[in-house]
Amino acid sequence: MGKDVIVACDFASAEQTFAFLDKFTGRKPFVKIGMELFYAEGPSIVRQIKARGHKIFLDLKLHDIPNTVKKAMAVLRNLDVDITNLHAAGTTAMMQGALEGLTREDGSRPLLIAVTQLTSTDQQSMERDILIREPIDEVVMHYAQTAKNAGLDGIVCSPLEAGKVHDACGKAFLTITPGVRFADGEVGDQKRVMTPAQAKEIGSDYIVVGRPITAAADPVAAYERCIAEFCD
Repeated sequence: MGKDVIVACDFASAEQTFAFLDKFTGRKPFVKIGMELFYAEGPSIVRQIKARGHKIFLDLKLHDIPNTVKKAMAVLRNLDVDITNLHAAGTTAMMQGALEGLTREDGSRPLLIAVTQLTSTDQQSMERDILIREPIDEVVMHYAQTAKNAGLDGIVCSPLEAGKVHDACGKAFLTITPGVRFADGEVGDQKRVMTPAQAKEIGSDYIVVGRPITAAADPVAAYERCIAEFCD
């Protein structure tokens, strides 16, 4: 898979989701299904969106003991998603267990990526709330290298960190970056943000875009703008 824009379908119901996706009569966007929608509708929402021809990033951010994550991934692998994820903070053993569970009998599996530090986290909150006092850039790089060594395909990170991740882990190690906003848009609750064009310049492989597309007056036009700025 090459560079792509992933649209965060952070809706509360299947009805709202399909009303949004029905607007896209041409190019079918790569979509992210997160906790809210998955917990509201269950695995069936994944199957229905997949049947419509969309690629899917299932964003559940698993984090538990290795055996529990392994068993959960063994269930998720049957949903035929394209990307799924977990928290790198769960340790190497958990990430390796996840890979084992995610791998099908024929050896195929979805891409597995790790979350380093959420884009809502900054240095102050990281130090105050989870007692990590190293610079956030160093923390992200350490988590990225740990994920690579565990055999994962890439990480979720701020676009501000994508170039450094590629320098440390190689160009083939994927960077999936939320926290992307248009230059003339609202920042919202994200603290480390970048425009689609800047994310492309710095080397992000995928950008995840939510409200700038889903809350736009013309979502299809906003999506095509993202594609133009990031992919073309």
